Amino acid sequence: MRKMGIMAAAIAGLVAITLMTSMGQSSHTAEGPVHWMTFEQAMQKSKTTKRPIFIDVYTDWCGWCKVMDKNTFSDPKVAQLLNEKFYPVKFNGEQREDVVFNGTTFKFIESGRSGYHQLAAALLNNQMSYPTVVFLDEDFRMIQPLPGYRQAPEFHMIAQFIGEGHYKNTKWEDWQSKYKSPF
Repeated sequence: MRKMGIMAAAIAGLVAITLMTSMGQSSHTAEGPVHWMTFEQAMQKSKTTKRPIFIDVYTDWCGWCKVMDKNTFSDPKVAQLLNEKFYPVKFNGEQREDVVFNGTTFKFIESGRSGYHQLAAALLNNQMSYPTVVFLDEDFRMIQPLPGYRQAPEFHMIAQFIGEGHYKNTKWEDWQSKYKSPF
């Protein structure tokens, strides 16, 4: 009888934890996380509707990449901006699958303990630093790679500057003085 009580309590505890976890996930989804795409999906979508491309180049072992996911990309204002103004791409700098881009097949290169992907090297100008975010224009031309962790308020200002096309005709210093932060 006592064993049944302990077992019932354990099951009830697991159910409660499961419910709390799933409720936390659904509320996180409701906040509007970034709708990440693959590089190939962004190229395909860009054929019909032009937008700049935002690429988060990360690795699975990168601690600051995880912090940026948790603190910056999960912010509702940042997620909304990325979803509305860009085709947001998550790209693992150590992925092993080939990527064809502009007629070139980029491959994984064995090197050191793990290796790197040639497309990551091209996007990062061979400066393999994680996290690095990369902005491409509507025609897949490099606007700017930006290495390092960025908090949501700083990142939002940079992404809005590029996503709304201000970089084409406004100096960064002038933009900073005009920018209205939503934070």
